Amino acid sequence: MKCPYCGFIEDKVIDSRPTDEGSAIRRRRECSKCAKRFTTYEKVESLPIMVIKKDKSRQTFNREKLLNGVLRACEKRPVSIGQLEKLVEDIESQICNSLQREVTSKHIGEMVMAKLKNLDEVAYVRFASVYRQFKDINTFMDELRKLLNEK
Repeated sequence: MKCPYCGFIEDKVIDSRPTDEGSAIRRRRECSKCAKRFTTYEKVESLPIMVIKKDKSRQTFNREKLLNGVLRACEKRPVSIGQLEKLVEDIESQICNSLQREVTSKHIGEMVMAKLKNLDEVAYVRFASVYRQFKDINTFMDELRKLLNEK
């Protein structure tokens, strides 16, 4: 760290403590050349994950929006909030661990459907009907047939 007083690049850390509810670390430093003290703060650099929508526009990934969509699909179904939060957490973790800063809404939708299929088939069909924009009863029936054939 460069001393703000003399510009020397060597110092020693005298004190470290968490600040901002643990989201940053405050460090008191002393310059090895001029012996003046100064404070620095360290924060984790977080880059937002961008979602590329169908119309090619971009939005910041919103966990709450994803949870609300899954909640709507599971309305009046025997699925607990805890299960839905875990589902959203798993998807968010997968996206973050992929190390890609941009993800398509299509990819997110496919991940949700794969997880809902194992959790609740009715919720899966509800989500798929909105996500895949079923146009008529035939496309709806095709999806149901696929689901039955997998069993």
